[in-house]
Amino acid sequence: MTSGKEQLLNQLEAEMATLIRRIRRVIMERAREVHQDLQPAAYFILANVAEHGPKRSSALVEEFGIDKGAISRQVQQLVDLGFVERTPDPADGRAMMLGVTDEGRSRLTDTSLQRRKLLDERLSGWSDDELAAFVTALGRYNRTLDA
Repeated sequence: MTSGKEQLLNQLEAEMATLIRRIRRVIMERAREVHQDLQPAAYFILANVAEHGPKRSSALVEEFGIDKGAISRQVQQLVDLGFVERTPDPADGRAMMLGVTDEGRSRLTDTSLQRRKLLDERLSGWSDDELAAFVTALGRYNRTLDA
């Protein structure tokens, strides 16, 4: 590896570390925007179920790689706040499906709209071409690391 490439990879790691810290902060902020008591992990679950539709807790355990007890606690918070509801699984009446309530979906939508507005303001100095190039490069980066 050339010293120039090594320096670029070090810079990439530093920028990614900054991005990760920013993402953690944004997730905490988004969770609070949905509800002041919402935990960031519960926010992830709420967003996942809203995006992908009703699912069992066991599917969340698999997707998030978190133990069943932790998922159960986060789901219970979402149920208590009225953002998720449990309904019998039509394929297996013994199991329960988790689905987002209208209130949960409404709060997620409001939070997303606020975040997009903030991004639009913060990135107002970027041209559409610059933004498209960044989105393309970031997508390529993610796909490459997922391979």
